[in-house]
Amino acid sequence: MLLLGLIPGDDRAIYAQIADRVRFAVASGALRPGELVPSVRELAKQLVVNPNTVARAYRELQAEGLLDAVRGTGLSVTAEAPERCQASRRAYVRDRLRAAIDEARRSGLEPSEIERILHDQWRESGIAAKHEGAQS
Repeated sequence: MLLLGLIPGDDRAIYAQIADRVRFAVASGALRPGELVPSVRELAKQLVVNPNTVARAYRELQAEGLLDAVRGTGLSVTAEAPERCQASRRAYVRDRLRAAIDEARRSGLEPSEIERILHDQWRESGIAAKHEGAQS
């Protein structure tokens, strides 16, 4: 069973957060083309949200061509979804970093300070070690 969680402090609409979590799961390979996503009721129960909220997220993903209805079974990931989701994930991260950089500039930080903070945070999050291990 795919486990999705919402990010505390994310002030976006819940359906948009769910749609992004599914996009990220597809982009990372946790959900593969042809694989079924959790049912609306199953995911709503997992996330403790109204089923209509999950249904709205799934409708959005269907409209984008990322999910396709499988008759009598549920919704599955389309063949095109991984490439689209990876592009979506890059755009999401780019936007979030741009906002953080804009805030850092407004607060008077120099570019070198911003780079150092980003580097330090990257290292502390453990992502750098995981990424380096995957490349070696």
